[in-house]
Amino acid sequence: MKTLAFYKMHSLGNDFMIVDGVSRAFSVDTQDIASWSDRNRGVGFDQLLVIEPPTAPEADFFYRIYNADGSEAEQCGNGTRCVATLAKLLRLSPKEELTWQSLAGDFTTQLLGDQVATEMTVPTLDHENIPFDASAATYHDDHRYVMTDNDIDYAFTPVSMGNPHAVIFMDSIFDLDVPGIGARLTQHASFPNHANISFCQVMDSGFMRLRVYERGTGETQACGSGACAAVVAARLNGLAGQRVKVSLPGGKLKITWPGEGERVSMTGPSSLSYKGEITLNEI
Repeated sequence: MKTLAFYKMHSLGNDFMIVDGVSRAFSVDTQDIASWSDRNRGVGFDQLLVIEPPTAPEADFFYRIYNADGSEAEQCGNGTRCVATLAKLLRLSPKEELTWQSLAGDFTTQLLGDQVATEMTVPTLDHENIPFDASAATYHDDHRYVMTDNDIDYAFTPVSMGNPHAVIFMDSIFDLDVPGIGARLTQHASFPNHANISFCQVMDSGFMRLRVYERGTGETQACGSGACAAVVAARLNGLAGQRVKVSLPGGKLKITWPGEGERVSMTGPSSLSYKGEITLNEI
């Protein structure tokens, strides 16, 4: 019987099943992923991450992401720190700073003791490249549009961190029905590829609270790309400075964005929970 070794990791409670696809070729289908992600009958995770050989000589690895429902995602910010940590633990590379390829573009990670710094891609504001269909939403102002759910209007800023985000600013996010509202808004017609929905409460120019509904997964304890998108949107709307601490249900991230045309930097922890093995023909 064939078996598959995997590593269960998390960053701020955003949890992953990670496979080393460098040492051994790996392929998977949607049904396998959905089965493994089941928290009652499988491993249980928000995303499946795969470390693969690079396709370009200047890169160290290719970073592949699958949502819990089996759909492939372009980027996962918290996952970048976990794969960087695992690459070190498995001795896949002796380097402290790594260059990664992904569907969202190249990025770098750097190990900093018990923290990992990720230099993400330059955020995309161009509607076509997000992708965002402005004709399916109502124009609000320079950086915001409006979606309506159950007769409630939600003003949002569309941003892509290689994956599409809608950032909604609210006075309070504590008692919000993020799973219900997020599940409906993620499928809004203005986002042809669906979107991650971020609900953001700005406390001051250097601190915000955030809850995120991730497309294909649901509400997670933390979303790194969502935190990056929220800081970008907050700066565009004059609500935040260049350096912001973002508090998510699972913990805090440090995000830096100098401004348009620049990359977003993110620093936070990652943890290995355990190593496991799956008997493939029994799943």
